[in-house]
Amino acid sequence: MEMRPPYRKLRLPTLTNLNSMLFETEADAIQWYESQERILTPDFLKTIPWDKVKDHPLDPALIPTLVYMRDVERFTSLYNDELARTPTGKDPAIKRFMERWSTEETTHGELFNRFLLEADFPTSDHWFEEAKKTIPLSYRISSQIVPRITNLFGHHFTAVHMTWGAIHELSVLNGYQRLWTLAKHPVLEHILRGIAREEAMHAFFYWSVARVKLTQSDFRQRLAKFIIEKFWTPVGQGSKRAHETNAVIQTLFSGVDGLELIHQRVTKRIQQLPGLEELQKVTNHVRTITQSPLIKI
Repeated sequence: MEMRPPYRKLRLPTLTNLNSMLFETEADAIQWYESQERILTPDFLKTIPWDKVKDHPLDPALIPTLVYMRDVERFTSLYNDELARTPTGKDPAIKRFMERWSTEETTHGELFNRFLLEADFPTSDHWFEEAKKTIPLSYRISSQIVPRITNLFGHHFTAVHMTWGAIHELSVLNGYQRLWTLAKHPVLEHILRGIAREEAMHAFFYWSVARVKLTQSDFRQRLAKFIIEKFWTPVGQGSKRAHETNAVIQTLFSGVDGLELIHQRVTKRIQQLPGLEELQKVTNHVRTITQSPLIKI
């Protein structure tokens, strides 16, 4: 008998549906964001059938991707601390966003860990502390240096932070959609759909503030384009080693359909921002990685 659980009715809002809301200021964007109810409420969490996780097969090849996602979601608190030392993090509207964003991302990480636990993947109560120990020294050093460099540009660099964040959130959002499509695991899909709805709101906030900031200055547009073209790396790379990031990209986005998804839903969305109409960095990077020899973690 085919399983048709009621939680499949949870629909994912698309960024296309939000296009009609183009904010004039970051204050407008934070007002919108704070008006949105959380998706992963206590009532939603009660709907997760943890006892059914083992009833459905999970491809072992997807475990490294789940671990990567768990760790990177939880590492958000580290990025939050880093951003707090910059003018971007001190912006009142962005600071309010980051406080809620960090809390939501932490919940996402904990849900991934619980799923892994229920799927019999070995984990512990101290998994976060253990994951932090694997962060490369290069990231620890750069997290102290980079904020000092960005501070030289003052509030002009906020446009870069917000554009970078929009790329990351859009990538994560579509990565989760690819994961539940590949996994075909109803409980994991239920969890990922809930997480993805929150990620969609994060992505729209980042994109909206990036648009506001870029609209205000040609210099910011040139700066954002230069930084993204020269220094952008996929979400998680840095706190995770490059080969781990590349393995996740290959797992989720290999094939023509995976690359087309990235191009249509990430690259083209970022190209709607002022000054970034010709930016191809994300599509080109994913193409290079997915066409490289297979990487295993």
